[in-house]
Amino acid sequence: MTDRVDERRGFLAEFSMLFGKKGSLKEFGILGALIVIVLAFQFATGGTTLAPGNVINIVQSQSYILILAIGMVMVIIAGHIDLSVGSVAAFASVVVAISMNDWGLPWGVAILIGLGLGLLIGAWQGFWVAFVGVPAFIVTLAGMLLFRGLNQVVGQSRGIGVDRGFVDALAGYLPEVGPDTGYNNLTLLLGLLAIVALVVFELRGRARRKRIGAEVPPQWVLITRLALLSGIIVATTLLFASGRPGTSFPLSGILLVAFVLGYGFLTQRTTLGRHIYAVGGNRRAAQLSGVRSRWIDFFVIANMSVLASVAGMMWIARAQAAGPADGVTWELDAIAAVFIGGAAVAGGIGTVTGSIIGGLVMAVLSNGLFALGTGSDWIQVIKGLVLLIAVAIDVLNKRQGRFSIIALLQRGLTRGRDRDAPTVAS
Repeated sequence: MTDRVDERRGFLAEFSMLFGKKGSLKEFGILGALIVIVLAFQFATGGTTLAPGNVINIVQSQSYILILAIGMVMVIIAGHIDLSVGSVAAFASVVVAISMNDWGLPWGVAILIGLGLGLLIGAWQGFWVAFVGVPAFIVTLAGMLLFRGLNQVVGQSRGIGVDRGFVDALAGYLPEVGPDTGYNNLTLLLGLLAIVALVVFELRGRARRKRIGAEVPPQWVLITRLALLSGIIVATTLLFASGRPGTSFPLSGILLVAFVLGYGFLTQRTTLGRHIYAVGGNRRAAQLSGVRSRWIDFFVIANMSVLASVAGMMWIARAQAAGPADGVTWELDAIAAVFIGGAAVAGGIGTVTGSIIGGLVMAVLSNGLFALGTGSDWIQVIKGLVLLIAVAIDVLNKRQGRFSIIALLQRGLTRGRDRDAPTVAS
């Protein structure tokens, strides 16, 4: 009996390797929830949810919130919160619009002005948090009021148009090139490059683990992982590439993918990323270990404002104008995405990938409910309940020491082995 239990535990351990590190199992659960939601709405809407035009629209319309979620997850991991991102985005974007419309500057220069303004605002707020010691909640609450007011003052509560080149650069689509294949050829090329990168990454990782003597997953695990992930990439590529001519993969989606890869690498593979987790997990222990916690605080707050300015520029490019109502409740959407994506309220836990999946859950939920004719008031009610339930499940799981379905199964098998073990008579 013991051998059979050990054999099952060994299989489960190998099966869990399909999803990478143990911490990614939680993300897999969130991804599973996203898939269930998508399939449910696909059935309820008669196939509208996964129509190429609708999927492209979701990415195009939600990319700015997902970029905010990337910055917000780092803020929350470090143990803070940022309530100013919507107001910062609105203020930076109205200055960018004015620089093009009123000052006559080229749109490329206007983008640099927006990024620089975001950096200055981030440095201002980061200074108060990191070096003065004012809680980030208070600093960013003040920033929410301050920059919302400045948006009204500078923009004079009017709509301000932007250049066509600016719109094409941040809200356009991959162009149609090459022979007519019925698909967007550049989107197909991107999918092919993604599969090649996936295979190279997996093989290099496996070789590195062998070289350092670490545990290497069985060959079937590698093949299954590559098959599953490649299948997902192929399906996604064909979905985007089959959109009507001129509206294939959005350029905002490419920018989003670049941010996900860049910040995913920063948080998981660099010393800076490890220090962010260390500060959020146990600030005092991190300080005793030599982590400069003040500079970590400064970085995550400043970085958040830069990403907020990027999100604001992406929004006005899609809307083709900056207005006084831009950025309202954006911070709430970003925070909701992060917590649904598995971040811990107390800090120290969370991933960029999980936050993106959490943001997509909210986006698909809103899109599907709207397609079913649900009013915007009830959509807000349902989204609020989803956020509350997601955080409650996370809190209950941590209280009971549960982190994944696989871990639960392994724990159950361990208990089964202990029960089956012979007892020694006293």
